[in-house]
Amino acid sequence: MNQNMIGLFSVLCAAIGYGSYIRSVLRNRTKPHLFSWGVWTLLMGIVFFAQMEKGAGAGGWVTGFSAAACLVIAILSITRGEKHITRSDWLALVGALITIPVWRITHDPLWAVILATAIDAMAYYPTFRKSYAKPYEENVPTYTIDTFKWIVALFALGSYSTTTMLYPLFLLGANSCLVGMILWRRSIVPAKVL
Repeated sequence: MNQNMIGLFSVLCAAIGYGSYIRSVLRNRTKPHLFSWGVWTLLMGIVFFAQMEKGAGAGGWVTGFSAAACLVIAILSITRGEKHITRSDWLALVGALITIPVWRITHDPLWAVILATAIDAMAYYPTFRKSYAKPYEENVPTYTIDTFKWIVALFALGSYSTTTMLYPLFLLGANSCLVGMILWRRSIVPAKVL
């Protein structure tokens, strides 16, 4: 299978995963956190352009598609998302936004990806916090498919470097941890208690 076909397959996986998530949000089963999804939209857009600049090719397509899907979810979260915003959520958002100008100063795709990965780790915090407290308000299939999509995307990369691989590897790990934590919490917290 050539890289373009693998890249298209990773986009198809993303479409299935995000479609499941959006459907779950529209049915009021999932409550996305605006801060996480808003920052992810911005970061995936930045990483997509950095990856393209460094020759990611078809392996970067999924990042661009994911940025667009995250934007849709961020917009939906305004009216259908988590309403309980904590001080730590604000700190994670501010921390994420402060590092963006640092990347702009460097003008280096590698630094863009390194900073985007660090920012993304901060952006995961509100979703992890909410999912720990409310494990039934997140869509596990989406994050599971998302993990698989990043594995596929790695095989579709046109060039392998820290710039093209760091972000997908981080997301693979972060999504796996989120899924594991949600499933663990669901195993000990009955659905009707929440």
